[in-house]
Amino acid sequence: MDAKLKKSALRGITYGLYLVGTKDESGLNAFVGNFLTQTSFEPPLVALAAKVGTRSQQQIASSGVFSVNVLESGQKDMVMAFFKSFETEDNKMAGFEFSTEETGCPIFKEALRYFECKVVDKIEKGDHFIYIGEVINAGVNREGEPLPMKETGFYYGG
Repeated sequence: MDAKLKKSALRGITYGLYLVGTKDESGLNAFVGNFLTQTSFEPPLVALAAKVGTRSQQQIASSGVFSVNVLESGQKDMVMAFFKSFETEDNKMAGFEFSTEETGCPIFKEALRYFECKVVDKIEKGDHFIYIGEVINAGVNREGEPLPMKETGFYYGG
């Protein structure tokens, strides 16, 4: 297989960027996720991939829960804040206000929408583990257009 053609083909998959909230006994965390898709209407299921060995992946494995925050077009600054080390103070992570609900994972006030999941299955293959999450809580903070990855200039896949 030609590596350049493979990369080009896989980069044709459309992605959004999301802030995924995690937790364990050491505290709360969040990461920028893009490998996410809905897999079932009933029950409502999503598949999320998390990079093996990261704090967030280990927290999902340990706690069995995660949150997904759908960002708005134009929120590249919020995404960038979570690509580096950040501080958590009271109810702010990287300077962005959050709260918690059903799962105890971060739900960001500035996100358009959010949903919380409990892990019902997992696939531990490759450099990302896939977690199948059942949506157990959801909300809409406001209407708007979700942030497409292409708007940020980042390219995954391949």
